[in-house]
Amino acid sequence: MNTPSYSRREMLARAGGGFGVLALSSMLEAASNPFAPKVPMGVGGKAKSIIWIFTNGGPSQVDTWDYKPELAKRDGQTLEGFDPKTGFFPGSVGGLMKSPFEFKQHGQSGTWCSDLFPKTAMHVDKMSFIHSCWTGSNNHSPALFMMNTGATRMGYPCVGSWVTYGLGSESDSLPSFVVMSDPLNRGLPKGSAANWGAGFLPSVYQGTWLKPSGAPIDNLAIPASLTPQRQRAQLDLLARLNRGALEGSAIESELNARIESFELAYRMQTSAPEAFDVKGEPEHIQKLYGLNEKHCGHFAAQCLTARRMVERGVRFIQLYSGGMENQQSWDGHRDILGNHRGFANESDQPVAALISDLEQRGLLDQTLIIWGGEFGRLPIAQKGAQPGRDHNPHAFTVWMCGGGVKGGYHHGESDEIGFKAAIDKVSVHDLHATILAAAGLDHERLTFKFQGLDQRLTGVENPKVVKEVFA
Repeated sequence: MNTPSYSRREMLARAGGGFGVLALSSMLEAASNPFAPKVPMGVGGKAKSIIWIFTNGGPSQVDTWDYKPELAKRDGQTLEGFDPKTGFFPGSVGGLMKSPFEFKQHGQSGTWCSDLFPKTAMHVDKMSFIHSCWTGSNNHSPALFMMNTGATRMGYPCVGSWVTYGLGSESDSLPSFVVMSDPLNRGLPKGSAANWGAGFLPSVYQGTWLKPSGAPIDNLAIPASLTPQRQRAQLDLLARLNRGALEGSAIESELNARIESFELAYRMQTSAPEAFDVKGEPEHIQKLYGLNEKHCGHFAAQCLTARRMVERGVRFIQLYSGGMENQQSWDGHRDILGNHRGFANESDQPVAALISDLEQRGLLDQTLIIWGGEFGRLPIAQKGAQPGRDHNPHAFTVWMCGGGVKGGYHHGESDEIGFKAAIDKVSVHDLHATILAAAGLDHERLTFKFQGLDQRLTGVENPKVVKEVFA
Protein backbone atom coordinates (compact mmCIF):
# COMPACT_ATOMS: atom_id res chain seq x y z
CA MET A 1 0.00 0.00 0.00
CA ASN A 2 1.42 3.35 -0.99
CA THR A 3 1.68 5.89 1.81
CA PRO A 4 0.49 9.31 0.64
CA SER A 5 2.95 12.16 1.02
CA TYR A 6 1.83 15.70 1.82
CA SER A 7 3.58 19.00 1.79
CA ARG A 8 3.74 20.99 5.02
CA ARG A 9 1.02 23.31 3.72
CA GLU A 10 -1.26 20.38 2.81
CA MET A 11 -0.72 18.81 6.22
CA LEU A 12 -1.70 22.05 7.98
CA ALA A 13 -4.75 22.44 5.76
CA ARG A 14 -5.91 18.88 6.45
CA ALA A 15 -5.25 19.22 10.18
CA GLY A 16 -7.09 22.52 10.25
CA GLY A 17 -10.02 20.91 8.50
CA GLY A 18 -10.02 18.18 11.12
CA PHE A 19 -10.13 20.69 13.94
CA GLY A 20 -12.98 22.41 12.13
CA VAL A 21 -14.93 19.16 12.01
CA LEU A 22 -14.38 18.70 15.74
CA ALA A 23 -15.62 22.22 16.44
CA LEU A 24 -18.63 21.71 14.17
CA SER A 25 -19.42 18.44 15.92
CA SER A 26 -19.37 20.24 19.28
CA MET A 27 -21.64 23.00 17.92
CA LEU A 28 -24.12 20.51 16.51
CA GLU A 29 -24.24 18.61 19.78
CA ALA A 30 -24.90 21.85 21.67
CA ALA A 31 -27.69 22.72 19.25
CA SER A 32 -29.40 19.36 19.70
CA ASN A 33 -28.62 19.11 23.40
CA PRO A 34 -28.51 22.46 25.24
CA PHE A 35 -27.11 20.72 28.33
CA ALA A 36 -24.07 19.28 26.55
CA PRO A 37 -20.89 20.20 28.48
CA LYS A 38 -19.10 23.16 26.92
CA VAL A 39 -15.46 24.12 27.14
CA PRO A 40 -14.80 27.10 29.48
CA MET A 41 -13.64 30.31 27.84
CA GLY A 42 -10.12 29.99 29.19
CA VAL A 43 -10.12 32.75 31.80
CA GLY A 44 -8.54 30.51 34.39
CA GLY A 45 -11.53 29.50 36.51
CA LYS A 46 -11.43 26.17 38.33
CA ALA A 47 -15.06 25.88 39.44
CA LYS A 48 -17.03 23.14 37.72
CA SER A 49 -20.00 23.65 40.05
CA ILE A 50 -21.33 26.58 42.06
CA ILE A 51 -23.31 26.46 45.32
CA TRP A 52 -24.83 29.80 46.31
CA ILE A 53 -26.07 29.97 49.90
CA PHE A 54 -28.41 32.93 49.53
CA THR A 55 -29.04 34.49 52.95
CA ASN A 56 -32.43 35.88 52.06
CA GLY A 57 -33.51 39.15 53.65
CA GLY A 58 -30.11 40.80 53.94
CA PRO A 59 -27.85 39.79 56.85
CA SER A 60 -26.07 42.50 58.80
CA GLN A 61 -22.43 42.81 57.83
CA VAL A 62 -21.52 44.48 61.14
CA ASP A 63 -23.01 41.56 63.08
CA THR A 64 -21.47 38.75 61.05
CA TRP A 65 -18.15 39.14 59.19
CA ASP A 66 -17.29 42.88 59.21
CA TYR A 67 -15.92 43.73 62.67
CA LYS A 68 -16.24 47.41 63.58
CA PRO A 69 -14.85 48.30 67.04
CA GLU A 70 -15.56 51.98 66.31
CA LEU A 71 -19.25 51.17 66.25
CA ALA A 72 -19.06 50.01 69.86
CA LYS A 73 -17.23 53.19 70.86
CA ARG A 74 -19.96 55.34 69.30
CA ASP A 75 -22.90 53.29 70.49
CA GLY A 76 -26.02 55.45 70.92
CA GLN A 77 -24.59 58.49 69.13
CA THR A 78 -26.46 60.18 66.29
CA LEU A 79 -24.96 59.63 62.85
CA GLU A 80 -24.47 63.16 61.55
CA GLY A 81 -25.84 63.84 58.08
CA PHE A 82 -27.66 60.53 57.86
CA ASP A 83 -30.52 60.49 55.33
CA PRO A 84 -33.44 58.71 57.04
CA LYS A 85 -34.67 57.50 53.64
CA THR A 86 -31.57 55.32 53.26
CA GLY A 87 -33.45 52.45 54.87
CA PHE A 88 -37.04 51.38 54.40
CA PHE A 89 -38.52 52.86 57.61
CA PRO A 90 -37.45 56.52 57.84
CA GLY A 91 -39.63 57.10 60.90
CA SER A 92 -37.81 54.53 63.03
CA VAL A 93 -34.24 55.84 62.87
CA GLY A 94 -32.28 55.53 66.09
CA GLY A 95 -28.68 56.08 67.07
CA LEU A 96 -25.62 54.05 66.19
CA MET A 97 -25.89 50.56 67.67
CA LYS A 98 -23.01 48.29 68.58
CA SER A 99 -23.24 44.64 67.67
CA PRO A 100 -24.92 42.47 70.30
CA PHE A 101 -22.62 39.62 69.26
CA GLU A 102 -19.08 38.96 70.41
CA PHE A 103 -16.31 39.01 67.83
CA LYS A 104 -13.14 36.90 67.97
CA GLN A 105 -10.26 36.21 65.62
CA HIS A 106 -10.01 32.81 63.96
CA GLY A 107 -7.50 30.84 61.91
CA GLN A 108 -3.97 31.72 60.88
CA SER A 109 -5.44 34.65 58.96
CA GLY A 110 -6.76 36.16 62.20
CA THR A 111 -10.15 36.74 60.59
CA TRP A 112 -12.67 38.45 62.85
CA CYS A 113 -15.99 36.60 63.10
CA SER A 114 -18.99 37.07 65.34
CA ASP A 115 -20.05 34.27 67.64
CA LEU A 116 -22.98 33.54 65.30
CA PHE A 117 -20.85 31.11 63.29
CA PRO A 118 -18.58 29.05 65.59
CA LYS A 119 -18.39 26.11 63.17
CA THR A 120 -18.17 28.03 59.88
CA ALA A 121 -15.48 30.25 61.44
CA MET A 122 -13.23 27.18 61.58
CA HIS A 123 -12.92 27.44 57.79
CA VAL A 124 -11.96 31.12 57.41
CA ASP A 125 -8.51 30.20 56.12
CA LYS A 126 -10.23 28.68 53.09
CA MET A 127 -12.48 31.71 52.45
CA SER A 128 -12.22 35.02 50.59
CA PHE A 129 -14.27 37.88 52.02
CA ILE A 130 -15.43 40.87 50.00
CA HIS A 131 -16.33 43.58 52.53
CA SER A 132 -17.01 46.40 50.07
CA CYS A 133 -20.06 45.19 48.16
CA TRP A 134 -22.83 47.68 47.40
CA THR A 135 -26.08 47.72 45.43
CA GLY A 136 -28.57 50.27 44.12
CA SER A 137 -31.85 49.41 45.84
CA ASN A 138 -33.02 49.36 49.45
CA ASN A 139 -36.15 47.30 48.64
CA HIS A 140 -36.15 43.51 48.75
CA SER A 141 -37.74 42.63 45.40
CA PRO A 142 -35.57 44.83 43.15
CA ALA A 143 -32.49 44.08 45.25
CA LEU A 144 -33.15 40.33 44.96
CA PHE A 145 -33.59 40.65 41.21
CA MET A 146 -30.38 42.69 41.02
CA MET A 147 -28.36 40.16 42.97
CA ASN A 148 -29.80 37.22 41.05
CA THR A 149 -30.10 38.65 37.52
CA GLY A 150 -28.08 41.86 37.32
CA ALA A 151 -31.23 43.97 36.81
CA THR A 152 -33.67 45.45 39.33
CA ARG A 153 -36.77 44.31 37.43
CA MET A 154 -38.00 40.85 36.60
CA GLY A 155 -37.63 39.20 33.22
CA TYR A 156 -33.86 38.83 33.04
CA PRO A 157 -31.85 35.59 33.20
CA CYS A 158 -30.37 34.74 36.59
CA VAL A 159 -26.75 33.85 37.31
CA GLY A 160 -27.51 30.12 37.36
CA SER A 161 -29.14 30.32 33.94
CA TRP A 162 -26.17 32.19 32.48
CA VAL A 163 -23.71 29.68 33.95
CA THR A 164 -25.59 26.65 32.59
CA TYR A 165 -26.06 28.41 29.23
CA GLY A 166 -22.31 29.01 29.12
CA LEU A 167 -21.10 25.64 30.41
CA GLY A 168 -23.92 23.13 29.98
CA SER A 169 -24.11 20.30 32.47
CA GLU A 170 -21.97 17.30 33.38
CA SER A 171 -25.05 15.31 34.38
CA ASP A 172 -27.29 13.60 31.84
CA SER A 173 -29.90 12.57 34.38
CA LEU A 174 -30.41 15.56 36.69
CA PRO A 175 -31.25 19.23 36.09
CA SER A 176 -28.26 21.44 35.39
CA PHE A 177 -29.53 24.11 37.81
CA VAL A 178 -31.50 23.40 40.99
CA VAL A 179 -32.99 25.70 43.62
CA MET A 180 -33.96 24.87 47.20
CA SER A 181 -36.11 27.30 49.19
CA ASP A 182 -37.04 27.49 52.87
CA PRO A 183 -38.61 24.17 53.96
CA LEU A 184 -40.37 25.44 57.10
CA ASN A 185 -43.42 27.04 55.45
CA ARG A 186 -41.91 30.51 55.75
CA GLY A 187 -42.44 31.22 52.05
CA LEU A 188 -40.40 31.87 48.95
CA PRO A 189 -38.15 34.92 48.59
CA LYS A 190 -39.90 38.01 47.27
CA GLY A 191 -40.25 37.74 43.51
CA SER A 192 -40.48 33.95 43.86
CA ALA A 193 -39.51 31.99 40.74
CA ALA A 194 -38.45 35.12 38.83
CA ASN A 195 -35.27 34.96 40.92
CA TRP A 196 -34.26 31.73 39.20
CA GLY A 197 -35.88 32.29 35.82
CA ALA A 198 -34.16 32.12 32.44
CA GLY A 199 -35.58 35.43 31.18
CA PHE A 200 -34.86 35.78 27.47
CA LEU A 201 -32.54 32.75 27.42
CA PRO A 202 -34.10 29.46 26.25
CA SER A 203 -36.45 28.22 28.95
CA VAL A 204 -34.47 25.01 29.49
CA TYR A 205 -31.90 27.06 31.42
CA GLN A 206 -34.26 28.15 34.19
CA GLY A 207 -33.72 26.73 37.65
CA THR A 208 -35.56 23.60 38.73
CA TRP A 209 -37.20 24.34 42.06
CA LEU A 210 -37.14 21.42 44.47
CA LYS A 211 -40.26 21.25 46.62
CA PRO A 212 -39.41 21.65 50.32
CA SER A 213 -41.56 18.70 51.37
CA GLY A 214 -42.77 15.48 49.77
CA ALA A 215 -41.37 14.48 46.38
CA PRO A 216 -38.88 17.22 45.41
CA ILE A 217 -40.03 17.20 41.77
CA ASP A 218 -43.55 16.43 40.58
CA ASN A 219 -44.32 13.42 38.39
CA LEU A 220 -41.05 11.58 39.02
CA ALA A 221 -42.83 8.28 39.58
CA ILE A 222 -43.74 6.33 36.43
CA PRO A 223 -47.52 5.75 36.34
CA ALA A 224 -48.48 2.16 37.17
CA SER A 225 -50.35 1.83 33.87
CA LEU A 226 -47.26 2.73 31.84
CA THR A 227 -44.41 0.28 31.38
CA PRO A 228 -40.89 1.65 30.78
CA GLN A 229 -40.97 0.15 27.28
CA ARG A 230 -44.22 1.93 26.38
CA GLN A 231 -42.99 5.21 27.82
CA ARG A 232 -39.75 4.94 25.80
CA ALA A 233 -41.71 4.20 22.64
CA GLN A 234 -44.00 7.21 23.22
CA LEU A 235 -41.05 9.58 23.65
CA ASP A 236 -39.34 8.22 20.53
CA LEU A 237 -42.50 8.65 18.48
CA LEU A 238 -43.06 12.19 19.77
CA ALA A 239 -39.49 13.18 18.93
CA ARG A 240 -39.74 11.75 15.40
CA LEU A 241 -43.02 13.51 14.69
CA ASN A 242 -41.81 16.85 16.00
CA ARG A 243 -38.48 16.76 14.20
CA GLY A 244 -40.03 15.59 10.98
CA ALA A 245 -42.64 18.34 10.93
CA LEU A 246 -40.29 21.20 11.83
CA GLU A 247 -36.94 20.19 10.35
CA GLY A 248 -35.16 23.23 8.97
CA SER A 249 -37.56 25.74 10.53
CA ALA A 250 -36.50 28.79 12.48
CA ILE A 251 -37.61 27.23 15.76
CA GLU A 252 -35.86 23.90 15.25
CA SER A 253 -33.19 24.60 17.87
CA GLU A 254 -35.82 25.55 20.46
CA LEU A 255 -37.75 22.39 19.62
CA ASN A 256 -34.61 20.28 20.05
CA ALA A 257 -34.09 21.88 23.43
CA ARG A 258 -37.66 21.02 24.45
CA ILE A 259 -37.26 17.42 23.25
CA GLU A 260 -34.07 17.15 25.30
CA SER A 261 -35.95 18.41 28.36
CA PHE A 262 -38.46 15.56 27.89
CA GLU A 263 -35.57 13.11 27.65
CA LEU A 264 -34.01 14.55 30.80
CA ALA A 265 -37.30 14.18 32.66
CA TYR A 266 -37.44 10.54 31.55
CA ARG A 267 -33.92 9.84 32.81
CA MET A 268 -34.63 11.63 36.08
CA GLN A 269 -37.39 9.15 36.93
CA THR A 270 -34.76 6.53 37.70
CA SER A 271 -31.83 8.67 38.93
CA ALA A 272 -33.39 11.55 40.89
CA PRO A 273 -35.00 9.55 43.72
CA GLU A 274 -31.62 8.07 44.61
CA ALA A 275 -29.84 11.43 44.27
CA PHE A 276 -32.22 13.10 46.72
CA ASP A 277 -32.10 10.29 49.30
CA VAL A 278 -29.95 11.93 51.98
CA LYS A 279 -31.03 9.30 54.52
CA GLY A 280 -28.95 6.84 52.55
CA GLU A 281 -25.78 8.65 53.65
CA PRO A 282 -23.57 7.00 56.30
CA GLU A 283 -24.39 7.87 59.90
CA HIS A 284 -21.19 9.88 60.41
CA ILE A 285 -22.06 12.12 57.44
CA GLN A 286 -25.59 12.66 58.71
CA LYS A 287 -24.14 13.60 62.09
CA LEU A 288 -21.58 15.93 60.51
CA TYR A 289 -24.34 17.97 58.84
CA GLY A 290 -26.74 17.76 61.79
CA LEU A 291 -29.34 15.99 59.67
CA ASN A 292 -31.25 14.70 62.68
CA GLU A 293 -30.91 17.84 64.79
CA LYS A 294 -34.17 19.74 65.30
CA HIS A 295 -32.62 23.21 65.03
CA CYS A 296 -30.80 22.66 61.73
CA GLY A 297 -31.94 19.36 60.19
CA HIS A 298 -33.97 21.04 57.44
CA PHE A 299 -31.04 23.11 56.17
CA ALA A 300 -28.66 20.20 56.73
CA ALA A 301 -30.72 18.14 54.28
CA GLN A 302 -30.41 20.88 51.68
CA CYS A 303 -26.66 21.32 52.11
CA LEU A 304 -26.17 17.56 51.93
CA THR A 305 -28.35 17.43 48.82
CA ALA A 306 -26.16 20.16 47.32
CA ARG A 307 -23.06 18.03 47.86
CA ARG A 308 -24.79 15.06 46.23
CA MET A 309 -25.75 17.26 43.29
CA VAL A 310 -22.14 18.36 42.82
CA GLU A 311 -20.99 14.73 42.86
CA ARG A 312 -23.46 13.97 40.08
CA GLY A 313 -22.38 16.81 37.81
CA VAL A 314 -25.06 19.43 38.52
CA ARG A 315 -23.65 22.80 37.52
CA PHE A 316 -25.42 25.35 39.74
CA ILE A 317 -27.19 24.89 43.09
CA GLN A 318 -28.85 27.72 44.98
CA LEU A 319 -30.03 27.37 48.58
CA TYR A 320 -32.22 30.02 50.20
CA SER A 321 -31.76 30.45 53.94
CA GLY A 322 -34.92 32.14 55.20
CA GLY A 323 -38.39 32.69 53.81
CA MET A 324 -40.51 35.60 52.62
CA GLU A 325 -39.70 38.62 54.79
CA ASN A 326 -39.01 40.21 58.18
CA GLN A 327 -38.71 37.69 61.00
CA GLN A 328 -39.24 34.85 58.51
CA SER A 329 -35.82 35.59 57.01
CA TRP A 330 -32.56 37.43 57.80
CA ASP A 331 -34.56 40.68 57.48
CA GLY A 332 -33.91 41.76 61.09
CA HIS A 333 -35.95 44.96 61.40
CA ARG A 334 -36.64 44.10 65.00
CA ASP A 335 -34.74 42.02 67.49
CA ILE A 336 -31.57 41.68 65.44
CA LEU A 337 -30.18 39.54 68.26
CA GLY A 338 -32.94 36.93 68.11
CA ASN A 339 -33.39 37.11 64.34
CA HIS A 340 -29.77 36.56 63.35
CA ARG A 341 -29.12 34.10 66.18
CA GLY A 342 -31.99 31.95 64.95
CA PHE A 343 -31.01 31.81 61.29
CA ALA A 344 -27.32 31.37 62.05
CA ASN A 345 -28.21 28.49 64.37
CA GLU A 346 -30.08 26.84 61.48
CA SER A 347 -27.27 27.21 58.95
CA ASP A 348 -23.89 27.30 60.75
CA GLN A 349 -23.31 23.56 61.21
CA PRO A 350 -24.67 22.52 57.77
CA VAL A 351 -22.56 25.13 55.94
CA ALA A 352 -19.42 24.17 57.85
CA ALA A 353 -20.14 20.50 57.13
CA LEU A 354 -20.60 21.21 53.44
CA ILE A 355 -17.14 22.79 53.27
CA SER A 356 -15.55 19.92 55.20
CA ASP A 357 -17.34 17.25 53.20
CA LEU A 358 -16.44 18.71 49.81
CA GLU A 359 -12.83 19.08 50.93
CA GLN A 360 -12.48 15.51 52.18
CA ARG A 361 -13.89 14.24 48.86
CA GLY A 362 -11.47 16.33 46.80
CA LEU A 363 -14.31 18.44 45.41
CA LEU A 364 -13.82 21.79 47.15
CA ASP A 365 -11.23 23.15 44.72
CA GLN A 366 -13.63 22.61 41.82
CA THR A 367 -16.74 23.83 43.66
CA LEU A 368 -17.31 27.52 44.37
CA ILE A 369 -19.40 28.23 47.48
CA ILE A 370 -20.90 31.72 47.79
CA TRP A 371 -22.53 33.14 50.94
CA GLY A 372 -24.44 36.42 50.91
CA GLY A 373 -27.79 38.20 50.57
CA GLU A 374 -29.32 41.03 48.55
CA PHE A 375 -27.94 43.91 50.66
CA GLY A 376 -26.64 44.70 54.14
CA ARG A 377 -28.05 46.46 57.20
CA LEU A 378 -27.53 49.86 58.74
CA PRO A 379 -25.14 50.39 61.66
CA ILE A 380 -27.86 52.44 63.36
CA ALA A 381 -30.75 51.04 65.37
CA GLN A 382 -34.26 50.66 64.05
CA LYS A 383 -36.24 51.72 67.10
CA GLY A 384 -38.51 49.22 68.79
CA ALA A 385 -38.96 47.20 71.95
CA GLN A 386 -36.21 44.90 70.69
CA PRO A 387 -34.11 47.05 68.32
CA GLY A 388 -33.19 45.81 64.89
CA ARG A 389 -31.49 47.19 61.80
CA ASP A 390 -33.01 48.58 58.60
CA HIS A 391 -31.87 47.86 55.02
CA ASN A 392 -28.52 49.19 53.85
CA PRO A 393 -27.68 49.10 50.12
CA HIS A 394 -24.36 50.92 50.65
CA ALA A 395 -22.32 48.12 52.21
CA PHE A 396 -22.48 44.38 52.71
CA THR A 397 -20.17 41.38 52.87
CA VAL A 398 -20.06 38.31 50.62
CA TRP A 399 -17.68 35.41 51.13
CA MET A 400 -16.52 32.73 48.72
CA CYS A 401 -14.85 29.41 49.37
CA GLY A 402 -13.29 26.77 47.12
CA GLY A 403 -13.37 27.05 43.36
CA GLY A 404 -9.82 28.39 43.17
CA VAL A 405 -10.25 31.40 45.48
CA LYS A 406 -7.66 32.44 48.06
CA GLY A 407 -8.01 31.38 51.66
CA GLY A 408 -8.01 33.83 54.55
CA TYR A 409 -8.19 36.79 52.16
CA HIS A 410 -10.10 40.04 52.72
CA HIS A 411 -10.89 42.36 49.83
CA GLY A 412 -12.08 45.94 50.23
CA GLU A 413 -13.35 47.71 53.30
CA SER A 414 -16.43 49.48 54.51
CA ASP A 415 -16.01 52.70 56.49
CA GLU A 416 -15.17 52.65 60.19
CA ILE A 417 -18.77 52.02 61.26
CA GLY A 418 -19.76 49.72 58.38
CA PHE A 419 -22.16 52.19 56.77
CA LYS A 420 -20.72 52.54 53.25
CA ALA A 421 -18.27 50.63 51.08
CA ALA A 422 -15.13 52.76 51.20
CA ILE A 423 -12.10 50.99 49.73
CA ASP A 424 -12.04 48.89 46.52
CA LYS A 425 -15.81 49.05 46.11
CA VAL A 426 -17.44 46.03 44.43
CA SER A 427 -20.74 46.44 42.59
CA VAL A 428 -23.17 43.61 41.97
CA HIS A 429 -22.01 43.48 38.35
CA ASP A 430 -18.39 43.24 39.54
CA LEU A 431 -19.43 40.34 41.78
CA HIS A 432 -21.21 38.62 38.87
CA ALA A 433 -18.17 39.06 36.62
CA THR A 434 -16.05 37.46 39.35
CA ILE A 435 -18.42 34.51 39.78
CA LEU A 436 -18.41 33.87 36.03
CA ALA A 437 -14.60 34.09 35.97
CA ALA A 438 -14.42 31.48 38.73
CA ALA A 439 -16.31 29.15 36.38
CA GLY A 440 -14.01 29.93 33.47
CA LEU A 441 -16.46 32.29 31.73
CA ASP A 442 -15.60 35.73 30.35
CA HIS A 443 -18.47 38.06 31.28
CA GLU A 444 -17.84 40.18 28.17
CA ARG A 445 -18.01 37.22 25.78
CA LEU A 446 -20.91 35.37 27.44
CA THR A 447 -23.71 37.00 25.44
CA PHE A 448 -27.13 36.23 23.99
CA LYS A 449 -28.79 38.11 21.12
CA PHE A 450 -32.08 39.62 22.28
CA GLN A 451 -33.98 42.59 20.85
CA GLY A 452 -31.12 43.22 18.44
CA LEU A 453 -28.49 43.50 21.17
CA ASP A 454 -25.83 41.19 22.57
CA GLN A 455 -27.17 40.96 26.12
CA ARG A 456 -24.99 39.91 29.04
CA LEU A 457 -25.36 39.33 32.76
CA THR A 458 -23.03 42.17 33.69
CA GLY A 459 -24.59 44.95 31.62
CA VAL A 460 -22.61 47.66 29.87
CA GLU A 461 -21.11 49.58 32.79
CA ASN A 462 -17.61 48.12 32.36
CA PRO A 463 -17.61 45.92 35.48
CA LYS A 464 -14.36 44.49 36.75
CA VAL A 465 -13.47 40.97 37.83
CA VAL A 466 -12.11 41.00 41.39
CA LYS A 467 -8.98 39.12 40.37
CA GLU A 468 -7.42 39.49 43.79
CA VAL A 469 -9.69 36.81 45.28
CA PHE A 470 -8.21 34.08 43.08
CA ALA A 471 -5.23 32.03 44.20
